[in-house]
Amino acid sequence: MSKLINYYIDMLLLFFCLTELVDSSDEDFGYVDAWCRIRSRDLHDLEYILEHHINKQMVAQYNSTTERWKGYTEYGEMSAKLWNNDPDEIPRRTLEKNVLCRLNAPVIYDNVEAFMDPPNVTLRQDGPPSNPTLVCSVRYFYPKDITVTWLRNGQEVTSDVTTTGQLANGFWSYQIHSHWKYTPTAGDRITCMVEHFSLSEPKLYDWDPSLPESERRKIVIGACVLMLGSVFLAAGLVFRNRSTEWPMETTGAVNYATISG
Repeated sequence: MSKLINYYIDMLLLFFCLTELVDSSDEDFGYVDAWCRIRSRDLHDLEYILEHHINKQMVAQYNSTTERWKGYTEYGEMSAKLWNNDPDEIPRRTLEKNVLCRLNAPVIYDNVEAFMDPPNVTLRQDGPPSNPTLVCSVRYFYPKDITVTWLRNGQEVTSDVTTTGQLANGFWSYQIHSHWKYTPTAGDRITCMVEHFSLSEPKLYDWDPSLPESERRKIVIGACVLMLGSVFLAAGLVFRNRSTEWPMETTGAVNYATISG
């Protein structure tokens, strides 16, 4: 299935432990995350990732693709060197990969696909036309992982962009909103690109600057009022025409004269 190759699910399968390490001055907290990353149902590119964290900072990471540890702090680099030189380390991590990932991934895949929903995307402009903020709203999608990217003439935009992060709607769906403080330039092609597990390829949504959202709303409201007025006018004319066709009742006095002769 091509969509499984183009995108992937990150699945947290195990939260090993929470350990408190106490020294004489303050307290440190460490924990370990184990992740399974899959890109296809046949699991041929299954990737197992193990992360060590201290005080919310990742200090070392193991990746089954490279079969190596990598340190991100001084302590992490020392630990990574020690583990990489341990001949039993790779067999140990391979066993974890098979038990945690290969056995559980198919079940999780089935559950994800059962509740999978593609995103609903809308673009709008906030603020005055001279200094607008473009908003790309993505709603009602599942699973949670999604990527929203602004493109300007096909090039990714990173400055002046803020994103809310995934917000839970409930009922197995999420929403996310990306804001871009945009400086208008004639001839620009502005695009919101959305990548999601339910999509076979990234979807592109172009912004149409010809008419601001507020003006479009006014036109829609005006059209609705005009249509409603036309309905009432037509109903009034029909009622009037029917009224003129009804027979009118007349009353009067009839005098009878008696003629004698």
